Amino acid sequence: MTDQILSPENVRIVPGGATRDEAIREAGRVLVDAGAVDAAYVDSMLERESTVSTYMGNWLAIPHGTNEAKDLIRKSALTMLRYEQPIDWGGEPARFVVGIAGLGDEHLEILSKIAIVFSDEDQVNTLLAAGSSEELHALLSEVNES
Repeated sequence: MTDQILSPENVRIVPGGATRDEAIREAGRVLVDAGAVDAAYVDSMLERESTVSTYMGNWLAIPHGTNEAKDLIRKSALTMLRYEQPIDWGGEPARFVVGIAGLGDEHLEILSKIAIVFSDEDQVNTLLAAGSSEELHALLSEVNES
């Protein structure tokens, strides 16, 4: 797997809030800008969300593309957006939007690492309290470990 699945430039603290679809588009745009996916992958992220919610609990949503969009992925990568205001994610409050693109079956390992981080409420509270995107990235460094 790629050593740096979550690079510092892909971690952002977003002032204010957004709609669910705006947040998905932003997470997708960061993946596109990182060279991880083709632009059409963002549409597949929205398509997946229209059929099944990617809200996971503990303020976390993990939008990702459909299986049919796998050929639009150039390299495995994550984006981490933390919104200052909760987003209404199908009736659930999301503050963390993790865009994911995984080559082959790498998305399963990536999802597992994110799930471990967000299963610990104390760790989620620490992520909520991070004062900068650099601090947030440092707190999430374990997702980059092989």
